Amino acid sequence: MNPDPVVDQLEALGAEYEMFPCDPDLADTAQFCEAYGFEPADSANTILVVGKRDPRVYVACVLLADSRLDVNGVVRKKLGIRRTSFASAEESAEVTGMTMGGVTTFGLPDDLPIWVDARVMSRDRIVLGGGSRDRKVLAEPSVLELLPNVEVVPELARRFEQTT
Repeated sequence: MNPDPVVDQLEALGAEYEMFPCDPDLADTAQFCEAYGFEPADSANTILVVGKRDPRVYVACVLLADSRLDVNGVVRKKLGIRRTSFASAEESAEVTGMTMGGVTTFGLPDDLPIWVDARVMSRDRIVLGGGSRDRKVLAEPSVLELLPNVEVVPELARRFEQTT
């Protein structure tokens, strides 16, 4: 049996969760929410950001799908690095071992910091990637606080309606 780092970590943490199967062609957030009846405000995306220095520095950021990550403001300042950007799909897969549409906070490398936008923690339930495009994790946001390397960061992301 192949190891499953996502399920292995969820189980090791004693987390309460539900694994929700989905069509891999519908794994991207907008399509998933529409097809399965979830609100974008309950969908928590995990995005890998890279600090461009030598060696590169990475952080996994978790934000609601109705938000935009403040990568050039809060993230850049918090990393203390002049240049930051979203990791490419290839770089994200290399660092996380997961493909876009399935990236999650569970099963990440032990030394990878995880920053969670504070708004994520206000939801009753969130939908996270499941480690692959054919599943999602449904859980209360408090499950994120069980992870090592997690920090809840105020204003890490801003709702799309906000322009300032």
